[in-house]
Amino acid sequence: MALVARILAVMTVAVAAFASTASFARPLGAKTVVVLTYDDALPSQLSTAVPALNAAGLSGVFFLSNLKPEAVEAWRAVAAEGHELANHTLFHPCLSATFSASPRNTLEAHTPQSLLEEIAQANTLLAALDGRKRHGYAMTCGQTLAGGQDYIEPLRRSGLATYARGVSASAEDLRRDIASLDRMHVPARGFAEDATAQDLIAFAEEARAGGGMAVFLFHGVGGDHLAVSEAAHAELLAWLVSHRDTIWTTTLQQAFDWSDAATAGSENP
Repeated sequence: MALVARILAVMTVAVAAFASTASFARPLGAKTVVVLTYDDALPSQLSTAVPALNAAGLSGVFFLSNLKPEAVEAWRAVAAEGHELANHTLFHPCLSATFSASPRNTLEAHTPQSLLEEIAQANTLLAALDGRKRHGYAMTCGQTLAGGQDYIEPLRRSGLATYARGVSASAEDLRRDIASLDRMHVPARGFAEDATAQDLIAFAEEARAGGGMAVFLFHGVGGDHLAVSEAAHAELLAWLVSHRDTIWTTTLQQAFDWSDAATAGSENP
């Protein structure tokens, strides 16, 4: 805890140093984009990740599923603090071989249509929390089949999601311009529970060298499942704050909105 406290103190100083220029309204001078995403609406995200992000002056994307009634007001506050809430379905259905779940909450039990109906219902819940009309989506378990049929293309046509984040990112993905990404297959990288701060920072460095976008996929932070340590997460945030001159840390929706505006501007000088 002492290490985390020291890291947060460094971040506070760094944020103050940037107060005169404020956070990026757009990535002027930034060489790459970093997006911090968190899946499953876990308690450690509320108790650890969100306070750390707020202390650093950074925004994250939280893909909510299996939302607990007692956490509703907390997540509404997270949205009010400037973080992005996004869709991870209501009940997080995955293929039954992935992990044990109620038979009705598996991807085998769904069709593309029934899964889209669940995504639409989750959007209604999200709108009640954040008041926004548009929401992104993250594939549950990174899987794209419902009842043995692809549901991503029907999702694209439905307009229910502004993007769909996956669970893997290749070296080639980190060299792509945001405008060239398939919004229904946004690459991301998850990390094992023993990931160090150096492992996390190396991913951002790889994207900075390639000029693309690094999308981090976290679950628990200092607790819950698939958790990275609180110290590693805090050190990553401190590093991002200290590199704000070349790295734009933002949300996925903000990154794509900026890319769309920049593209439109270049087409209409």
